[in-house]
Amino acid sequence: MSATSISTMAVVRVRGTLRGLAGGQSEHELDGATVVALLRALERRHPSMSGWILDERGRIRRHLSVFVGGERARESTAVRSGDRVDVVQAITGGSA
Repeated sequence: MSATSISTMAVVRVRGTLRGLAGGQSEHELDGATVVALLRALERRHPSMSGWILDERGRIRRHLSVFVGGERARESTAVRSGDRVDVVQAITGGSA
C-alpha cells in the first residue's frame, strides 16, 4: 500500500440539531486527513448538513467548536486513523 492510499478513517460525532440533519445518527466513520476534509465528507454523505458546520469559505462556523481527541481543533488540524472528532454547538447564556 502506498503512502497516498493509506486510510485515515476517523469517527465524527455530532449532537442536537446536527444529529437530526445527519439522519439521526450521532457517529459517522469518515475518511480525511484534516478536520475540514472530514467535515466536507460528512456534508457529502448528508447534504442537508451543508452550510451548518462549514461556512461558504470552508471555515468552521463561529457557534461551533471542533475537538480532535479532546483537544480544540482548527480546519487544518491533522486527523489520524482512529481519532474521535467532536462537533459541539456553543452554549450561550449567563447570569442575570
